[in-house]
Amino acid sequence: MYFDPLSLLESQYGPLILHGLVTTMELAASAWLLAMILGIFLAILRLTHHRWLQGLVAAYVEYHRNVPTLVQLIVWYFGIPALFSRGMQIWIGHHDPEFLTAVVALGMCQAAYFSEDIRSGLRALGIGQSEAARSLGMTYLQSMRHVILPQAIRHAAPALINDSTLLFKNTSLAMVIGLSELTYAVSDVNSQTFRTFDCYFIATVLYLLGCLLLMALARVFGTRYRLAAAKT
Repeated sequence: MYFDPLSLLESQYGPLILHGLVTTMELAASAWLLAMILGIFLAILRLTHHRWLQGLVAAYVEYHRNVPTLVQLIVWYFGIPALFSRGMQIWIGHHDPEFLTAVVALGMCQAAYFSEDIRSGLRALGIGQSEAARSLGMTYLQSMRHVILPQAIRHAAPALINDSTLLFKNTSLAMVIGLSELTYAVSDVNSQTFRTFDCYFIATVLYLLGCLLLMALARVFGTRYRLAAAKT
């Protein structure tokens, strides 16, 4: 056996690995978008004065932060659809159920982490920010959208970056439900070629490059936010 990962990429297995990489990127982007939207919503609810809402959000966060992501994926794929109607099950079966399940499971799990990151950013702001926005005639939601959240996300950026990288790496767990993402594709190629080191070396490099790209983008946005803050 010889070590030559480039020849593997140039062979008929290259498109399979490329397809897995594209699926991984699509899954990470879709789950991140869902997690960010839901995370912001949960963080805002957590700061309300309604104790029952705070309790529900706290329970949501504790569940998703303490139950392994792999278990959550399996529950969503094999368990949750059984609770739906027959028509809904058929619809899901015709719309890439593995991808949809992975997006929902990873997005909802990561939303718990994002919500805590954003809540920490919100708590880092002084109460004067909210009072100033309200004194200008803004509603609670308007003050959150235009004044509070942009600053809170800026404060929470380091934690959000770390959790975004974690989300990207956790996409590899989707192979257990049959999604043809990068890890699944590499494992498939390995089973056909028995070039284990070449296959997983390629996967290692691609995951590493993906994480480094995320961190590079984060530095760009971080610099932009610092410049914007310096002008205000």
